[in-house]
Amino acid sequence: MATLGQPQKTIEIIKKHDFTIQKKFGQNFLIDTHVLEKIINSAGMTKEDCVLEIGPGIGTMTQYLAEEAGHVIAVEIDTKLIPILNETLADYDNVTIINQDILKVDINQITQDYNQGRPIKVVANLPYYITTPIIMGLFEGGVPIDNITVMVQKEVADRMQVGPGSKDYGALSLAVQYYAEPYIVANVPPNCFIPRPGVGSAVIRLTRYKTPPVDVVDPKLMFRLIRASFNQRRKTLQNGLNNSSEISFTKEQIIEAIEHMGLNPSVRGETLTLKEFAGLSNFFTQLINN
Repeated sequence: MATLGQPQKTIEIIKKHDFTIQKKFGQNFLIDTHVLEKIINSAGMTKEDCVLEIGPGIGTMTQYLAEEAGHVIAVEIDTKLIPILNETLADYDNVTIINQDILKVDINQITQDYNQGRPIKVVANLPYYITTPIIMGLFEGGVPIDNITVMVQKEVADRMQVGPGSKDYGALSLAVQYYAEPYIVANVPPNCFIPRPGVGSAVIRLTRYKTPPVDVVDPKLMFRLIRASFNQRRKTLQNGLNNSSEISFTKEQIIEAIEHMGLNPSVRGETLTLKEFAGLSNFFTQLINN
């Protein structure tokens, strides 16, 4: 039975193993059973599911996952946590612990023995400092993902779901919304963790689209345009694209593209929707191919 959601159990395990929490790994252990249950419920676990957990820590959420899912693959970077995980997960025969850096591991390779061709569900209490590369790596790496349910910094969760006109709107918003439908499940205050983080957190579920919501010929080009537009937010779209090392189009071609889209010459990239960025990208693709 899952017991590690209780604060005293977490403290007991940490003390027993004389474990020192590592700031460099962004370690904040969840100690709220209600939040844990919300995460599990929102991910929609069944015994048919193969679940990838990133950063299991001492195994708190892993216990909950193991009771609901068919198989759990827990990838933990901190070698010192492996003996703790071996103890806290000893009663579960459907958990595989891998001591690796999630940014360097081949997820398709490590999951293929357990997911039997079915989509994977990802659950994680993510270290704040690598949230974006992990999420984008999962989406862009060709991993057959059904949904991603993660605990992240609240500010980052907000950024994932907002649209044009908000100060939080940016390249991450557009990238996430191209691949998935974001939904904030719960806001989580600092007192739900040991140690307490300095900022609030949120649980967000990203349900992957079977087909992207916009039709774009070259997604990589679209994302280069997006990055160029947001790297210099205060500049006009034209100047942002013209000054970017990632974009090789001439000033005249950029002006032509903006005119073709029916946009104001002084428009800023931060006001464009995902559909408009897709249209801009498709126009440039046509220029290249002609």
